[in-house]
Amino acid sequence: MESVLDLTDKYECENATQAEACFILPTYNEQANIQGTIEAIFEQQTRVSGYKFRILVVDDNSSDGTQETVNKLIEHHDFLHMITGNKVGLGDAYKRGFHHALTMFKPDVIFQMDSDGQHDPTLIPDFIQQIQQGFSLVVGSRFVKGGSTPEFSLRRKMISKLGNFLVRYVGGVRHIKDCTSGYRCVAASYVEKCNLDFLSTRGYSFQSSLICELVAQGAKSKEIPIVFTPRNAGESKLSLKDQIEFLLNIPKLGFHSNKDFIKYSIVGFSGVLINLGGYVFLTRYLGMAQEVAPLLSIEAALLSNFWFNNFWTFKRRSTRTGVLSRLLQFHLVAGMSGIINYAIFFLAYKYLMINDIFANLLGIGAAAIVNYLINSNWTWKRQ
Repeated sequence: MESVLDLTDKYECENATQAEACFILPTYNEQANIQGTIEAIFEQQTRVSGYKFRILVVDDNSSDGTQETVNKLIEHHDFLHMITGNKVGLGDAYKRGFHHALTMFKPDVIFQMDSDGQHDPTLIPDFIQQIQQGFSLVVGSRFVKGGSTPEFSLRRKMISKLGNFLVRYVGGVRHIKDCTSGYRCVAASYVEKCNLDFLSTRGYSFQSSLICELVAQGAKSKEIPIVFTPRNAGESKLSLKDQIEFLLNIPKLGFHSNKDFIKYSIVGFSGVLINLGGYVFLTRYLGMAQEVAPLLSIEAALLSNFWFNNFWTFKRRSTRTGVLSRLLQFHLVAGMSGIINYAIFFLAYKYLMINDIFANLLGIGAAAIVNYLINSNWTWKRQ
């Protein structure tokens, strides 16, 4: 009986003139999973017409025998390759993989997949079908009808939903419901258009940065449902450091995709300085009580923010409401944002057991996005 690798060898000659799909698999200590993942991908070759498969493993110097396993498989298959490097992060591994694939193989489409078995290879024909129908970015989505995350805890589901909310609305990709999915198929021509060096994130936030960059370059997107299953073996590589980097990357996405958001953020930062400076001045120099000073310093910051947003950030917008009406709306939105900030902090800290600093960052980030979206679409709504 012929093995999977023997079967795929038959297609090397037959598919020599066909389009090529290159699968990039980042690995770090995935010895227990990598062979099964590779074989499962090659098994789908028989179900796809018009494309030959190539797999590039990008290993970050695993210590568990991952490289040895892949090298043994390479001996039997010419379309399996591996490059190695120091462990920096998932994003760095993908950057190296993209550069190598585009330079050495010149594929027509590039797949991003996890090497731990959590992405179902039987969906590969569905991805390619969408590419053949004219889409240039096909995302395996957990958040469209038919998709799910059955093994996610409530804590992880909420963090994932919040992360996607921030990326979608800050990064200008509202039409994509799963911006952090690692299962994707992209037309290689659009990857070539992306400035990968600009995507400075080295960890998991690279996924969200890349999807925003692809859309900015004009990639036509389509989501297909996936069920995110448990990994076959080993442990997740997602760390607290990756989560913090993800949050810090959110403003960068907004700056890159939305000029109004850049201005709004600058104004917001100036408001923080006015708030803090006003509090120090009132309490340290005028001797005002600590219970009263914050109220005045907050109001000073709100008035300053409103003035700059009205006459700078949204200067070109023609609105039907007067200045006083917009000022009232601005105050209402600020109050709502404060409630959202506290609610998310309290929920994340008390019930999801997230570090208090990180929980506060989540609250601040979500409140800032809501604040911008409501003010942009209500207070300074375009006519």
